[in-house]
Amino acid sequence: MNENKDNASIQASKVPPEAPKLSRRLAALAGLVKQGARFADIGTDHALLPVHLALSGTIVYGVAGDVNAGPAEAARRQVRAAGVSDIVSVRHGDGLSVLARDEVDTVCIAGMGGSLMVRLLEEAGEALSGVTTLILSPHVAEDQVRRWLEANRYVLELERLIEEDGEIYTLLRAERAVSAEESAARHTSLYDTSLLGAGCRAVPTGLLYEMGPLLLRSPDEAFMAKWRGELAKRARIAHGMKQSEAADTRAKLEAWTRTTNDIEEVLACLQGERRSPN
Repeated sequence: MNENKDNASIQASKVPPEAPKLSRRLAALAGLVKQGARFADIGTDHALLPVHLALSGTIVYGVAGDVNAGPAEAARRQVRAAGVSDIVSVRHGDGLSVLARDEVDTVCIAGMGGSLMVRLLEEAGEALSGVTTLILSPHVAEDQVRRWLEANRYVLELERLIEEDGEIYTLLRAERAVSAEESAARHTSLYDTSLLGAGCRAVPTGLLYEMGPLLLRSPDEAFMAKWRGELAKRARIAHGMKQSEAADTRAKLEAWTRTTNDIEEVLACLQGERRSPN
């Protein structure tokens, strides 16, 4: 059993039975939060995650923020009902604007696309000054999130895929490097295009950001299922492109086909490694 499953199991054992139940995805996110964290859940909805973490004793302080008034009020009711108002503060506001400088050390953002997530992080300003850990779960545009992390000295230390209700979700945890030099060195190693080994061709840099450098190093069935689904979707889109006579569409189709072929090669290599004996 790995560290994150251990964390989730320990938390679950400490939470009172009458506490709100977490979905599989939220439970997995909870398992990524380190003991003793000062935690913020941005886009908290009903504050299920910070309430769970407070009841389990995982966090010593929490902020539950939501841009919409209705969910923020629902979060307040949830916090009061759970009896954790002394630990979790509910805020109504956009993104990380609900946080003061150095107020928390861990921020979780989930349930939105990667481009919106990057916007919230870009606009955070001093709210990120004391944040050493980011826990992120983008629905789409994961490559944008990984590129932002690299550009801002946050180094991926964990990537997981979680299946829930027929959807596969990506969970990322990144830690802030102590210096720009350390960040550069660790990212050079992390995004090594030869990570699949001598028996496979180099992975195009763009695919490293899209597929995930740690996921590529330890692909599981959820990873393979996700990318088989992506190939099926790409085939449908390519079929539509082929119906067009426009020159720019044909150029896009050529680039689209090259990337599709790259994904197929990566999966073929990974499947070969998975079948080979240890």
